[in-house]
Amino acid sequence: MLLGFAGAFRRSELVGLDIADCAFGKDGLTVTLRRSKTHQDGPGRKIGIPYGSNPDTCPVRTIPAWIELASIAAGPLFRSVSRHGQVQAGRLGGIDVARVVKKLAVRAGLDPAKYAGHSLRAGHATSAAIAGASERSIMNQTGHRSVQIVRRYIRDGSLFRENSAGKLGL
Repeated sequence: MLLGFAGAFRRSELVGLDIADCAFGKDGLTVTLRRSKTHQDGPGRKIGIPYGSNPDTCPVRTIPAWIELASIAAGPLFRSVSRHGQVQAGRLGGIDVARVVKKLAVRAGLDPAKYAGHSLRAGHATSAAIAGASERSIMNQTGHRSVQIVRRYIRDGSLFRENSAGKLGL
Protein backbone atom coordinates (compact mmCIF):
# COMPACT_ATOMS: atom_id res chain seq x y z
CA MET A 1 0.00 0.00 0.00
CA LEU A 2 2.91 2.33 0.72
CA LEU A 3 4.25 1.95 -2.81
CA GLY A 4 0.78 2.44 -4.30
CA PHE A 5 0.29 5.65 -2.33
CA ALA A 6 3.80 7.05 -2.94
CA GLY A 7 3.65 6.22 -6.63
CA ALA A 8 0.04 7.37 -7.06
CA PHE A 9 -0.58 4.11 -8.89
CA ARG A 10 -3.84 2.78 -10.19
CA ARG A 11 -4.55 -0.58 -8.63
CA SER A 12 -3.99 -2.34 -11.98
CA GLU A 13 -0.59 -0.65 -12.28
CA LEU A 14 0.40 -1.69 -8.76
CA VAL A 15 -0.51 -5.36 -9.18
CA GLY A 16 1.07 -5.39 -12.65
CA LEU A 17 4.53 -4.68 -11.28
CA ASP A 18 7.26 -7.29 -11.47
CA ILE A 19 10.42 -7.36 -9.38
CA ALA A 20 12.35 -6.48 -12.55
CA ASP A 21 10.40 -3.19 -12.72
CA CYS A 22 12.10 -1.97 -9.53
CA ALA A 23 15.56 -0.40 -9.54
CA PHE A 24 16.99 0.72 -6.22
CA GLY A 25 19.45 3.60 -6.12
CA LYS A 26 20.95 6.09 -3.69
CA ASP A 27 18.04 8.52 -4.16
CA GLY A 28 15.29 5.94 -3.87
CA LEU A 29 13.37 3.50 -6.02
CA THR A 30 12.75 3.87 -9.75
CA VAL A 31 9.67 1.97 -10.86
CA THR A 32 9.19 1.26 -14.54
CA LEU A 33 5.50 1.22 -15.30
CA ARG A 34 5.31 -0.85 -18.48
CA ARG A 35 1.54 -0.57 -19.02
CA SER A 36 -1.17 1.69 -17.72
CA LYS A 37 -4.63 2.85 -18.64
CA THR A 38 -3.24 5.74 -20.68
CA HIS A 39 -0.05 4.00 -21.91
CA GLN A 40 -1.14 0.63 -23.32
CA ASP A 41 1.87 0.18 -25.58
CA GLY A 42 5.30 1.69 -25.78
CA PRO A 43 8.33 1.91 -23.55
CA GLY A 44 6.38 2.72 -20.39
CA ARG A 45 7.23 5.46 -17.95
CA LYS A 46 9.51 5.76 -14.97
CA ILE A 47 8.28 6.91 -11.57
CA GLY A 48 10.65 7.99 -8.82
CA ILE A 49 9.89 7.02 -5.25
CA PRO A 50 12.19 8.89 -2.85
CA TYR A 51 13.21 7.57 0.53
CA GLY A 52 10.71 8.43 3.27
CA SER A 53 11.74 10.07 6.52
CA ASN A 54 10.18 7.29 8.65
CA PRO A 55 11.69 3.82 8.09
CA ASP A 56 8.40 2.17 9.09
CA THR A 57 6.43 3.93 6.35
CA CYS A 58 9.14 4.27 3.70
CA PRO A 59 8.13 2.35 0.57
CA VAL A 60 11.74 2.25 -0.64
CA ARG A 61 12.73 0.34 2.51
CA THR A 62 9.64 -1.86 2.74
CA ILE A 63 9.84 -3.28 -0.81
CA PRO A 64 13.21 -5.05 -0.32
CA ALA A 65 11.97 -6.24 3.07
CA TRP A 66 8.87 -7.75 1.40
CA ILE A 67 10.97 -9.39 -1.34
CA GLU A 68 13.24 -10.97 1.26
CA LEU A 69 10.40 -12.04 3.56
CA ALA A 70 8.46 -13.53 0.63
CA SER A 71 11.59 -15.28 -0.69
CA ILE A 72 10.90 -14.18 -4.25
CA ALA A 73 13.54 -13.35 -6.84
CA ALA A 74 11.56 -12.78 -10.03
CA GLY A 75 8.06 -12.43 -11.37
CA PRO A 76 5.14 -10.59 -9.80
CA LEU A 77 6.11 -8.20 -7.03
CA PHE A 78 2.81 -8.43 -5.16
CA ARG A 79 1.37 -11.87 -4.49
CA SER A 80 -1.25 -13.31 -2.24
CA VAL A 81 -0.41 -14.97 1.04
CA SER A 82 -2.37 -18.03 2.13
CA ARG A 83 -4.03 -18.21 5.51
CA HIS A 84 -1.05 -20.36 6.53
CA GLY A 85 1.42 -17.59 5.64
CA GLN A 86 2.58 -19.18 2.38
CA VAL A 87 3.41 -16.70 -0.39
CA GLN A 88 1.67 -17.80 -3.59
CA ALA A 89 3.20 -17.73 -7.07
CA GLY A 90 0.38 -15.79 -8.72
CA ARG A 91 -0.08 -12.07 -9.07
CA LEU A 92 -2.56 -10.17 -6.90
CA GLY A 93 -5.63 -8.81 -8.66
CA GLY A 94 -6.91 -5.24 -8.61
CA ILE A 95 -9.82 -6.26 -6.39
CA ASP A 96 -7.29 -7.47 -3.82
CA VAL A 97 -5.87 -3.94 -3.56
CA ALA A 98 -9.37 -2.60 -2.89
CA ARG A 99 -9.92 -5.23 -0.17
CA VAL A 100 -6.64 -4.37 1.56
CA VAL A 101 -7.39 -0.63 1.41
CA LYS A 102 -10.78 -1.23 3.02
CA LYS A 103 -9.26 -3.49 5.68
CA LEU A 104 -6.66 -0.84 6.53
CA ALA A 105 -9.35 1.85 6.66
CA VAL A 106 -11.19 -0.22 9.29
CA ARG A 107 -7.95 -0.63 11.28
CA ALA A 108 -7.50 3.15 11.19
CA GLY A 109 -11.05 3.69 12.46
CA LEU A 110 -12.33 5.02 9.13
CA ASP A 111 -15.49 4.16 7.23
CA PRO A 112 -14.38 1.52 4.68
CA ALA A 113 -17.27 2.45 2.39
CA LYS A 114 -15.44 5.70 1.61
CA TYR A 115 -12.23 3.96 0.49
CA ALA A 116 -11.25 1.69 -2.40
CA GLY A 117 -8.26 0.82 -4.55
CA HIS A 118 -8.40 4.22 -6.23
CA SER A 119 -7.95 5.87 -2.83
CA LEU A 120 -4.19 5.35 -3.09
CA ARG A 121 -4.01 7.48 -6.24
CA ALA A 122 -6.55 10.09 -5.18
CA GLY A 123 -5.09 10.21 -1.68
CA HIS A 124 -1.62 10.89 -3.06
CA ALA A 125 -2.84 13.81 -5.18
CA THR A 126 -4.90 15.31 -2.36
CA SER A 127 -2.22 14.84 0.31
CA ALA A 128 0.49 16.23 -1.97
CA ALA A 129 -1.65 19.30 -2.70
CA ILE A 130 -2.27 19.85 1.03
CA ALA A 131 1.49 19.64 1.59
CA GLY A 132 2.06 22.34 -1.04
CA ALA A 133 3.15 20.25 -4.04
CA SER A 134 2.61 21.95 -7.37
CA GLU A 135 0.06 20.66 -9.86
CA ARG A 136 2.94 19.93 -12.21
CA SER A 137 4.78 17.73 -9.69
CA ILE A 138 1.56 15.89 -8.89
CA MET A 139 0.95 15.33 -12.60
CA ASN A 140 4.50 14.02 -13.02
CA GLN A 141 3.82 11.38 -10.37
CA THR A 142 0.30 10.44 -11.41
CA GLY A 143 0.92 10.60 -15.16
CA HIS A 144 -2.06 12.86 -15.76
CA ARG A 145 -1.82 14.82 -18.99
CA SER A 146 -4.59 17.27 -18.21
CA VAL A 147 -4.51 19.91 -15.48
CA GLN A 148 -8.32 19.79 -15.35
CA ILE A 149 -8.31 16.11 -14.46
CA VAL A 150 -5.65 16.40 -11.76
CA ARG A 151 -7.52 19.38 -10.29
CA ARG A 152 -10.51 17.10 -9.65
CA TYR A 153 -8.26 15.12 -7.33
CA ILE A 154 -6.68 18.05 -5.55
CA ARG A 155 -9.66 20.38 -5.27
CA ASP A 156 -10.50 19.37 -1.69
CA GLY A 157 -6.86 19.42 -0.70
CA SER A 158 -6.53 23.02 -1.87
CA LEU A 159 -9.62 24.41 -0.13
CA PHE A 160 -7.64 25.87 2.76
CA ARG A 161 -4.22 26.39 1.18
CA GLU A 162 -3.80 30.01 0.11
CA ASN A 163 -7.46 30.62 0.88
CA SER A 164 -8.41 34.29 0.55
CA ALA A 165 -10.71 34.05 3.59
CA GLY A 166 -7.68 33.21 5.70
CA LYS A 167 -6.20 36.59 4.76
CA LEU A 168 -9.21 38.54 6.04
CA GLY A 169 -8.08 38.59 9.66
CA LEU A 170 -11.38 37.28 10.99
